[in-house]
Amino acid sequence: MASDKVSIHGAWASRWVFILAATGSAVGLGNIWKFPYMTGVYGGGAFVVMYLFCIALVGVPIMLAETLIGRRGRQSPVNAMKSLAIEAGASKHWSLAALMGMVAALLILSFYSVVAGWSLDYIIGMGRGDFTGISADGAGAAFGGLTSDPWRLTLWHSLFMLVTAFVIAKGVVAGLERSLRIMMPLLFVLLLVLLGYSFTTGHFREGFDFLFHFDPSKVQDGILAAMGHAFFTLSVGVGSIMVYGAYMPKKASIGATVLTVGLLDTLVALTAGLALFPIVFAAGLEPGGGPGLMFVTLPIAFGNIAFGQVMGLIFFVLVAVAAWSSSISMLEPAVAYFVEKTGRSRAQVTAALALLCWLVGMGTVLSFNLWAEAKFFVFAEDGFHLLQWGAEGGKTFFDSIDYLTSRILLPLGGLSFAMFAGWVLSRDAVREELSIRSPLLFNLALWLIRVVAPIGVLIVFIAELSK
Repeated sequence: MASDKVSIHGAWASRWVFILAATGSAVGLGNIWKFPYMTGVYGGGAFVVMYLFCIALVGVPIMLAETLIGRRGRQSPVNAMKSLAIEAGASKHWSLAALMGMVAALLILSFYSVVAGWSLDYIIGMGRGDFTGISADGAGAAFGGLTSDPWRLTLWHSLFMLVTAFVIAKGVVAGLERSLRIMMPLLFVLLLVLLGYSFTTGHFREGFDFLFHFDPSKVQDGILAAMGHAFFTLSVGVGSIMVYGAYMPKKASIGATVLTVGLLDTLVALTAGLALFPIVFAAGLEPGGGPGLMFVTLPIAFGNIAFGQVMGLIFFVLVAVAAWSSSISMLEPAVAYFVEKTGRSRAQVTAALALLCWLVGMGTVLSFNLWAEAKFFVFAEDGFHLLQWGAEGGKTFFDSIDYLTSRILLPLGGLSFAMFAGWVLSRDAVREELSIRSPLLFNLALWLIRVVAPIGVLIVFIAELSK
């Protein structure tokens, strides 16, 4: 039976290792700043309720779909979907969805490595005391100085890609599992240290109110944002969760495990907000919008509060760890596939793919400086231009890759995985993997995977394209 297969790449020691891995994949840069900010902007407690509702209806069902496909196939996402499709009497071309997800993951990793590298630079800066007493203009200039220096960005991009490849090259047990057993507890400890410090700022209540005040008038405005973030935050749509599911123990409950991951992901995001916003308010600053301001607003805050240098250092180490745990999940699907396809060693495949991501990532490095005026997909009065230098419209190389992956490839991947698990796999196969004894609960789970989650993804897809 398909469920009796064993992955050639190895297996997690327990379901808790899968939880650490999947949570590590889900918790990234967006959790540390974007989710807390969105919570404050879109009605506080009202947004949290909407977000949890959307997680249950969209995020968790797609994660269920990816995990059960992965564990059923016990191979890389591409080969798992191909073999399971043939087994179900469907077209083997369903594997193209996983191939698309794999390409998306590599493209995301190419620019994620660059942005994550900024946190490494800020760790050094915080450690040296560069931000002590810094002004708003000074913080903006420091960030501008970093992004305008291609050699500096290349250094940190290279280092981050190297440490990501190092973990993957060592394998599932010696690399991924051993690293995650250290990274994830460290992430939680660092977050709790920051939370404890936020209690001492005298502004914890202000930060708490910013996050959790219940403003029902903003519910309508926040529904689409909650649905979109519920989809993107769990790292679904690229095959990372699917390949992690391939290493999941057979006896582990997929339903309970995935629910735990969803709750932990949300808990980390909320805790980050409770830890960071009191610090921002203590420095007399207004919380800005988006994860990019992590590198401007917070350095000002840490530079102007008691023990700010130490807390800032802890924060950027936290950011680096969160980014690292996410980045390894982006590389693993492609490494698993090419090891299976070529028979080459994991180290060789990892080196080749990491180099490819590094090269593509150099386009992102240059997008902030030497190629800042290079605009792609420009619609001008004289027609369409794939590339035009100094155009008013269009997107930089970085913006183009970000748009392609987040607004097109990820939603299409999530939609395909849900449809495959819900409509291509047999009910018996899905029931066996989910191990849900209650007919009512099983039918509910299948309905969410088959109908509700795809509709939610389509809404997100259309909304993202219209922006």
